[in-house]
Amino acid sequence: MDELQTHREFFESLVCPRDRSSLEPTGSYLMCEHGHKYPIVDGIPVLLLGDKQQTIEIAEASLAAASQFAEGVSPVDALFTSTLGISEDEREGVLAEADEISDIDPVVRFMIGATNGLLYKRLIGTVTEYTIPELRLRPVQGGRLLDVGCNWGRWSIAASRLGYRVVGIDPSLGAVLAARRVSRQLGAAAQFVVGDARFLPLADDSFDTVFSYSVVQHFSKENAHLAISEMGRVLKRGGECLVQMPNKWGLRCLFHQVRRRFRVPVLFEVRYWTLSELLQTYSSMIGPTRLSVDCFFGLGLQASDSHLMPFGRRCVIVLSERLRHLSRSLRVLTSVADSVYVASVKTQFSPPSGGPVCR
Repeated sequence: MDELQTHREFFESLVCPRDRSSLEPTGSYLMCEHGHKYPIVDGIPVLLLGDKQQTIEIAEASLAAASQFAEGVSPVDALFTSTLGISEDEREGVLAEADEISDIDPVVRFMIGATNGLLYKRLIGTVTEYTIPELRLRPVQGGRLLDVGCNWGRWSIAASRLGYRVVGIDPSLGAVLAARRVSRQLGAAAQFVVGDARFLPLADDSFDTVFSYSVVQHFSKENAHLAISEMGRVLKRGGECLVQMPNKWGLRCLFHQVRRRFRVPVLFEVRYWTLSELLQTYSSMIGPTRLSVDCFFGLGLQASDSHLMPFGRRCVIVLSERLRHLSRSLRVLTSVADSVYVASVKTQFSPPSGGPVCR
């Protein structure tokens, strides 16, 4: 499938996140038959719902910036750093490197700690290569994959390398624009849209695979249920949903819960789930579900990045990998893993999702 046809397929699969009706371009907006309109920024549709409470502040910043752009107001900076959710010092670092010639996109260079996990904070502003992880899915030439919470696109690019035709979605306009730049730089076949995981602006049964990493774990249980239901809705019958989630009884996860005295999490803090809760939730909302280990001793550890780490952290990753492999035969280890993958298959009898937001 050529690039033009892929681009056309992408826009045809977009729907109004309010009522799931089709969208048509009207100037610098996409508009549905019921009059709901959504801005387009440099070819990127911004399909967020302004009248809904957002799961993260950057969504509000993305809405504001996109609306101003569509009305002809020049952005404060072309990289939309106000929508990245990073510190002021990091924003200044991004802008300082924006005009420099570099192999690494400035947004990625300064977002790596926020996107890849705490283990990567030492690489902020200094990372010299793109940290593209190993995606634990079988290669599917031409299969459509939705990356929910794609940020700067590392998992989208990993999926593209396995032969998938990828759509990445994220509430950060600046991150999505960076994802498009990086995917083009690396020759990855991916399309991107700004949107909300709870109200996916995508047609029913339109993806062979849905993937999400380090996203649903930050949602309240109510919002998580909405997002999981939406993933099931856009998944084709027989398609697989693979989502990374934290284990409440993981060793490192327990440490973090003790440190915050088991209080109720707020804002974008991690919510911890029991394994039985994960199995019950995903099975009821999507279909038959199984669990496997992602990593131990933290969230987001990737063996593919171990060469970027100092010796001590490299040893942690090596031990995590050895335990992960051992967990395949010694299943009890899964109960103390910190990060797990939840794999669900949408069956013919999967329950439908909740219906449109409004008409």
